[in-house]
Amino acid sequence: MDEVLGLTSMGGRVLNDWRTGKNTQHSMLALIRQSIYSRLAGYEDTNDAERLAVDPIMRHVVGGRATEHAAASTSQMARFETEVLAQTRNLAALANLSGEWIDRLRDHRQLREVILDMDSSVSETYGEQEGTAYNGHFGCTCYHPLFCFNQFGDVERSILREGNVHSAKDWREVLEPVVARYRDLELPCRFRADAAFAQPELYEFLEAEGYDYAIRLPGNDVLQREIEPLLTRPVGRPSNAPMVRYSDFSYQAQSWNRSRRVVAKVEWHKGELFPRVGFIVTNLIRPAKRVVRFYNQRGTAEQWIKEGKNAVKWTRLSCHEFDDNKVRLHLFVLAYNLGNFLRQLVLPREIKRWTLTTTREKLIKIGAKIVRHARRVVFQLAEVAVPRRLFLAILCAINRLRLPTPAPG
Repeated sequence: MDEVLGLTSMGGRVLNDWRTGKNTQHSMLALIRQSIYSRLAGYEDTNDAERLAVDPIMRHVVGGRATEHAAASTSQMARFETEVLAQTRNLAALANLSGEWIDRLRDHRQLREVILDMDSSVSETYGEQEGTAYNGHFGCTCYHPLFCFNQFGDVERSILREGNVHSAKDWREVLEPVVARYRDLELPCRFRADAAFAQPELYEFLEAEGYDYAIRLPGNDVLQREIEPLLTRPVGRPSNAPMVRYSDFSYQAQSWNRSRRVVAKVEWHKGELFPRVGFIVTNLIRPAKRVVRFYNQRGTAEQWIKEGKNAVKWTRLSCHEFDDNKVRLHLFVLAYNLGNFLRQLVLPREIKRWTLTTTREKLIKIGAKIVRHARRVVFQLAEVAVPRRLFLAILCAINRLRLPTPAPG
């Protein structure tokens, strides 16, 4: 799939290779492929390159010199990630590469709208990494990365931040480039985020860009007074199912330049003395219940973050230098996106709902017997995890992704 869409080839073209020696053994394309493929297969540390360098399948998919000799060693991968990719120019190119990959997929998806979900996460640290700090909310020493997802679960853009920063810090650095890429598509665009992003600067930015948004709003006494009739306990015996009430009203905080619509949801649960109350600031014109339903769907972004942590281990940021850990996060995100593209675009319907961990264990990180002929290499796979019928369907789906060859001249 990567070869058909030319994804890692884009990385090989945009990254700056400053190596000037005559004994360069591996191209930038081969090194970026090995970095991404190894992480997708569950090998998150450069120490794993010592074994992967002689792995026949890794040598074949990396290509270049590795097909006849060995792939990059641990020391070569470490220099590549901490010296080559950590350059300012290459770090910026890596940050943009996720969005460029997603743009490449537009011809293969029915894109009727754009939905962006922004959320922060925690990457615990256990050493003296630069930029690590104690975060009182998470209760640990960590980094505090920020992610922006689309409705397909792809990471549009990410940024690594110090551990003690606010959840919404640097939102503009992440969101603005994503919004700019979709600006000319003339599609309905929507945005969701939790209460950490309830900032008037963000509202104004989204309104200027024509985005609909639903953002959780922290409660206060003024908002509570607006829904005071809904806070009275219902008369009678409570039902087993929660009793849910909705309301909406116009509200303007002191820091806002104008009033905005606020949707409130009040839930009465059996056995609880007080109701559960939530507020959402929005410019959507749909009914209050549908606004809440739309906002609640942002919970899938939290599931995607869990997949990134569990499947590709993007919390493994163990380098000392902060920029080196930025590189590692970008590589983990690219590996995550590549796995998600595989799941979204080519997996048959009956296994399309596999998690990335299941996809890795049953389709990527599996054993095979390799038979070399003069003109071809044959990979003989067992049918225990993926039957021949499904594997053939995957190969056919990948073949359908091939773009038409441009007419000559």
